[in-house]
Amino acid sequence: MLRTVSLWLVGLVILACYAVPYGLLGDTPSWTGAFLFWTLAGVAIIVLNALATASFSEDKE
Repeated sequence: MLRTVSLWLVGLVILACYAVPYGLLGDTPSWTGAFLFWTLAGVAIIVLNALATASFSEDKE
């Protein structure tokens, strides 16, 4: 369940990485707003990937 939710949230963050800088921040003359958003989105993707893969385990042979 947590893996599925995490992967859906990754997809939403990826869509937001296109929509927010080019849509909502498109009229901003400075690039710092988009850079800050992409930095925070990158951290969010790392956390969500860690949550999605937390239940993976190695087979002990």
